[in-house]
Amino acid sequence: MTAPPRVSVLHLVGSAVDNFHAELSRLYARACLDVLADRYDVLLAYVSPDGSWRFPDDLTDAALSSATAVPISQAITHLRSLRVDVVVPQMFCLPGMTSYRRLLSALRLPYIGNPPEVMEFAADKATTRSIVAQAGVAVPNGEVVRAAEQTTLPLPVVVKPVCADNSVGVSLVRAPAQLRPAIDLARQHGGSALVESYVALGREVRCGIVVRDGELVCLPLEEYAVDASTKPIRDQTDKLRRTDRGDLYLVAKDPRHAWIVPTDDPITEAVWEVARRCHRALGCRHYSLFDFRIDPDGKPWFLEAGPYCSFAPTSVIAVMAAAAGIDVAELFADQLREIGLEEAPCLTAQR
Repeated sequence: MTAPPRVSVLHLVGSAVDNFHAELSRLYARACLDVLADRYDVLLAYVSPDGSWRFPDDLTDAALSSATAVPISQAITHLRSLRVDVVVPQMFCLPGMTSYRRLLSALRLPYIGNPPEVMEFAADKATTRSIVAQAGVAVPNGEVVRAAEQTTLPLPVVVKPVCADNSVGVSLVRAPAQLRPAIDLARQHGGSALVESYVALGREVRCGIVVRDGELVCLPLEEYAVDASTKPIRDQTDKLRRTDRGDLYLVAKDPRHAWIVPTDDPITEAVWEVARRCHRALGCRHYSLFDFRIDPDGKPWFLEAGPYCSFAPTSVIAVMAAAAGIDVAELFADQLREIGLEEAPCLTAQR
C-alpha cells in the first residue's frame, strides 16, 4: 500500500525592510528546520530587503548566494507551481507580518499564525492597548505624542515607539529634562511615541496561549529579570545581542534573564484570565503572546502583544509549551490540525 504524501511546508523567510530583520528571521527559521525538517517536505522562500525573492535549498549564506533572485511577479508564478500544503511565516518586519500574509491569502496558500489585521493591531501599541482596554484588561495611562508635543502624564513614565519591536527606543523617564530626548529617541523608530505611566514593580511576565482542538490553552508563564532599583524596565539589550564574531543571539534564553514560572504561583491564574481576554479581543487564532507588568499588589497590567511563533525551540511560545510537556513537533502538529491538515500516519506513529 502506498503511503500518503508527506505534508509540504513552505517557510517564508527574510525581510522586505532591512538586513537586521532578515538575519533575525533566518536565526529562528534555521532553528525551526533543525527540529521539523525531517518530518515534512520542506520548501523555502526567501525575501531580501531589495524586494527580490529566492528559493534556496537551505538557509546558509552559500545557498542564498547561489539561488537566483527573481522579482515578485516571477516568485508568484513559481509559488503557484509548487505543491504547498501550508506556509509558516518566518518574517518579523512589518510588511512580512502584514502584506506578505495578505499575499499568501490571495494565493490561497493556508498559513499558520495570526491574520494580517491582528499583526497590524499588535504592531501598533496604541491601537492594541485600546482594544484590550475595551475588553476590561488593565492598561497603564497613556498618550501618543507626535512632533513637538509634550505629555500631560506625571512622571515617572515609560516612553516607547508606537510601532517597534524588541524594546528598541524604550526609555524610563524620571526627570523632566529626560522627557524630550526620550520622545525624540522613540520617534526615530516610527514617527510617534507612546508615553505610559510607569507601573511600579512588581514582576514582568509573558503569557502564551495555543489553540488545541478549538480550546484556548494557557501555557506556563515566562518571567523576566527586572529589579526596581537596578533594572526597572527591560530594554533592547535584554532581548538581542551579538557575539564577538558579530552573530545575533537571543539574550532572553539565558536563565539569568528569563525563567518559567511554576503554574501554582499565585499570579498565574490572574494573568491567564486577562490573557484570554486579550486573545479574544484582538481576534487571534492558532496562538497568541502577551507581556504583562505585575504591580506590587499582584495586579497584571497589559504592556504589549507579540502574536507570532517561529516553531523554533527558542521561540517563546515553544519554550512555554515545552514547560507544559508539549514539544515543538507536537505543537506544530496541533496547529496543522487547527487548519485541517494531518501528518502522514507513518509520521504520527513516530511520536
